[in-house]
Amino acid sequence: MAPTLKARTSWDDAWQRCLTVAPEAFRDDRVLNLWNAGWHADGHPLPATTPVDGRPVAGPPRLDAAGAHQAVRASLDQHRAWRHIPLAERRARVAATLDALAHHRDLLALLLVWEIGKPWRLALADVDRAIDGVRWYVDGVDTMLGDRTPLTGPVSNIASWNYPMSVLVHTLLVQALAGNAVIAKAPTDGGVSCLTLACALAAREGVPVTLVSGSGGQLSQALVRAPEIGCVSFVGGRDTGAHVATDVADLGKRHILEQEGLNTWGIWNFTDWPKLAATIPKLFDYGKQRCTAYPRFVVQRDAFDAFLAAYLPAVRTLRVGHPLAVSDPADPYPELDFGPLINAAKAKELTDQVAEAVDRGAVPVYRAAPDPGRFLPGQDTSAYVHPVTLLAPPPSSPLHHAEPFGPVDTIVLVDTEAELLAAMNASNGALVATLSTDDEATYARLAPQIRAFKVGHGTARSRGDRDELFGGFGASWRGAFVGGELLIRAVTQGPAGERLPGNFPEYHLMPA
Repeated sequence: MAPTLKARTSWDDAWQRCLTVAPEAFRDDRVLNLWNAGWHADGHPLPATTPVDGRPVAGPPRLDAAGAHQAVRASLDQHRAWRHIPLAERRARVAATLDALAHHRDLLALLLVWEIGKPWRLALADVDRAIDGVRWYVDGVDTMLGDRTPLTGPVSNIASWNYPMSVLVHTLLVQALAGNAVIAKAPTDGGVSCLTLACALAAREGVPVTLVSGSGGQLSQALVRAPEIGCVSFVGGRDTGAHVATDVADLGKRHILEQEGLNTWGIWNFTDWPKLAATIPKLFDYGKQRCTAYPRFVVQRDAFDAFLAAYLPAVRTLRVGHPLAVSDPADPYPELDFGPLINAAKAKELTDQVAEAVDRGAVPVYRAAPDPGRFLPGQDTSAYVHPVTLLAPPPSSPLHHAEPFGPVDTIVLVDTEAELLAAMNASNGALVATLSTDDEATYARLAPQIRAFKVGHGTARSRGDRDELFGGFGASWRGAFVGGELLIRAVTQGPAGERLPGNFPEYHLMPA
């Protein structure tokens, strides 16, 4: 039988449920902006399509600069009131928001499937990590806050589209718990309906959240440079991040800027190939569209044959397809490693980069073919890219030095430890890295020379949850580090002259 859509999971089903659950935030064919504790049909909705099959979905209602300034001024008023709300009351409101998010867990996950193409398993994980992570802060915020006080103005959050719940909503609620009003800019590329529903549930509980959308050029003056803003939190690419960094540095404004880096996995004097083979499929979760993905393997030349013997069978097990395509409408959700990329334009860009790299000398080691049984008959598949592995991408290719943000692995062969380190540090700083070596002493000697915030010994590192800290080296991070109690410290004021752990123009301070 030809695959069909799982029952009660269509976009129309999800949209109708949104209209029922949060009618204040959703209109017949659009989402609204949230500011001054109310929902507004302002802005100009941008046409949008789902990467899953190209059909239309709700797009972000883009505000202009004047509208964004109005929203920021209203958020400052909320902030001045909220910062004096007793901590016990803030905890109760955030906890009630978490209960509401948990109640609507499946709808939030379904919206993530349609808006950003996450397979069901990963969509649920995104929602659950947000809820469980904030609950950890609710339980322990008293100790983390101590005598610290909220910032002088609201926190402005500009985040990429790939983790709307476990990164953006999680961060918003922790910032609010610490005593700040919070502002979020909805990503242009996807996730606006999921964020709208989450913010509607928070606003009902009296959490001072603002959600707006618009172009970076139009909104940056308000969301980054406005004097009302107490802190800027940014997650995204280096180009945009560099502009934000310049603005906040000029203004001396508190900031947290997480930017991309080329996360690398080094192989040196290593023999535990079954362990590596078991890890390879997990590294492709969500098509490597995440800040802690590992798209580059730096392999000792003498071990290349053994590496391929472990790598190729593992990568051939990857399952790619429509996240809701099943044999029978009553079947469970399909088990996939990833679905589409965020949009057809990104898929074409990445496919073109692969073709150009091969044309200039890269060796295609592996290219997967689509499985028709994982797609609906006749569906649009323009946003799908199947796994590709290239050996020795040329220096002229973006795949040589930048994160592809898609299911493309590159391999670089090295002969010396110096070459290994140079190749692992190719992007002037990264968020995570891993070195697989059998010798503990070799790892202890080389790991400190790898310019990544977290370096694993034969295991993948991640952003982390609860008390795990997070940051970056070099150009991958600017401003205060986060995670655990550092997230609270980053968005509160401590004693005069305090130096926050982070990567600042005037100093780099690692957590104690």
